[in-house]
Amino acid sequence: MKFRLLFIMAAMSINFLNAQIDENLRKIDSLKTIVGNSKAGDSINIVEEYFKIGEFYRYSLISDSAYVYYQKAEKIYRKLNNKFKTAITLYGIAVCQTYDKDYTGSESTSFEAIKLLESLNESNEVKKYNAFVYNNLGIVFDELEQFDQAIKYFELSLDLKKGLKGDFERSKGLTLNNMLKVYRRSGEYDLAIKKYEQIFQNKELIKNHPEVYVLALGNYANTLYLLKRYEKLPGLYLEALRLSDSVNDTYDSIIIHHHLAEFYNDRNQKDSAKYYAYKAKEISELFNNDDLLKSLLLISKIEKGDVATKYLKEYIKLSDSLQKSERSKRDKFARIRFETNKIEQENIQITKERLWLLIISIVLILASFLLYLVISQRNKNKELQFVQKQQEANEEIYNLMLSQNESIEEARDLEKKRISAELHDGVLGRLFGTRLSLDSLNMSNSAEAINTREQYINELKTIEDDIRKVSHELNTDFISGSGFIDIIRTLVQTQTLVYKLDYELTHDDDINWDAVTNIKKIHIYRIIQETLHNIYKHASASKVTISFNLKNNVIYLVVADDGVGFDVNKLKSKSGIGLKNMNSRINEIKGILKISSEKNTGTKVTIEAPIS
Repeated sequence: MKFRLLFIMAAMSINFLNAQIDENLRKIDSLKTIVGNSKAGDSINIVEEYFKIGEFYRYSLISDSAYVYYQKAEKIYRKLNNKFKTAITLYGIAVCQTYDKDYTGSESTSFEAIKLLESLNESNEVKKYNAFVYNNLGIVFDELEQFDQAIKYFELSLDLKKGLKGDFERSKGLTLNNMLKVYRRSGEYDLAIKKYEQIFQNKELIKNHPEVYVLALGNYANTLYLLKRYEKLPGLYLEALRLSDSVNDTYDSIIIHHHLAEFYNDRNQKDSAKYYAYKAKEISELFNNDDLLKSLLLISKIEKGDVATKYLKEYIKLSDSLQKSERSKRDKFARIRFETNKIEQENIQITKERLWLLIISIVLILASFLLYLVISQRNKNKELQFVQKQQEANEEIYNLMLSQNESIEEARDLEKKRISAELHDGVLGRLFGTRLSLDSLNMSNSAEAINTREQYINELKTIEDDIRKVSHELNTDFISGSGFIDIIRTLVQTQTLVYKLDYELTHDDDINWDAVTNIKKIHIYRIIQETLHNIYKHASASKVTISFNLKNNVIYLVVADDGVGFDVNKLKSKSGIGLKNMNSRINEIKGILKISSEKNTGTKVTIEAPIS
């Protein structure tokens, strides 16, 4: 019996809504008759009827037809230079665009309306429509999930409404409910509850406009649901549903049925969840809009098996249909807007259009040519700067290498002086003393003299060994691996110290670095520098190993790290400036660059550079 009563009440409210729409359509037919009977020059009366027809279509939720008549009215109001009427017509267009989810278009139209209203002297009517436009902007930004902007415009709307003369309690209540909804959707639940309490304390609003209280109560109940404060649920939902039925507010009851279905489904009360989900579907089928879409998706979540699949397919089909419909309406609105602008342009003299077109064409051509010259010159300057910086860097490295070689030569000179002093002061002195001692023994053949002579001969052997040792030191490069390798070692030591890396540097002594050109050394130096920088920046490594080997007159440089590694295939599609510079250097020395890497294992960079 209870369920039957609910169905009867729902049917009554639907009939009431249909009766309202039928009444609006009858008024529209009457207004169209008036327009048809009006004289061609009576634009003032005609435009007023156009505006009224647009209003009735909007109230009947037939937004595309409303848009057509609003556009006709707007065109005439603009010709009459009636800014206020143009502004309120633009407001009607903006609301239609919001209905059809053209939020960008609605935002643009709303700001155009505000610009016109702000150019007028403040009056109650001007402030009223300003408040309405701000409220529409709040709805638009709420749908775009730009919640801070939405609250900003709702507050502007509410402030204006508070200062209006007349009864705007219902309008203020709707804006407060809109703010409640934004706070709920953005997760600001405490602020949402405060807005509900503000509405709840306005007993006159609840008494005179219970449909507003129904919206607020539904939003408040859903806020408690999201906060998992279930002690007042589902009582508040059912109270909102009862009030909705009592005021024949069938459309707004759909969302309450959705919330009840979600609530019972979460509580695993499947029968109740199905009842309210199917009830929401039944009511929303009369409108065939987003609420029906939500109902189908909700049922697919509550049901199981084939039934769930069936409703999910219906959801997908309806979603595609609605998207096509919305796209078609937006395209239609755009065409109407375009045609209106085209008609307005016909009032401009053709010669003036051609003149402006010629001027604009010349300006565009000159601007494009100048822009091309600027961009071209800028690119050339950048290339020159890059070449100049590269030359400066190469000169800096070359100077560094020269400085290092000077230090090595200075060290060689010092070592030679040390060995010379050692020969002069040590070995030669000992030879001279031994020679004098032997001369003094030449005339004696005693056993003691023979024994002493033998000691001096052994001393000569020791001196011979010392000379051989000094000769070996002179014949061996005293700074093993010196020159370019020392420069590389200095670079690696400096970089790894800054980057907090351990390092190991090995090199093949067979590499004749004197045979390698300075420019090739500079490029090898820069490649190692860039590789170490990349390891620090991307690899998260703890150690780097660098080795130089010589095979078939080709220098093999290997730089390996123990970092996180990466996908080498992605490197091919996304190469940074550093890698491009490395490739450029490799090409210049006619070498080969190979990069191999495995995730969580490390990366190895191999350079093959021919000596000649």
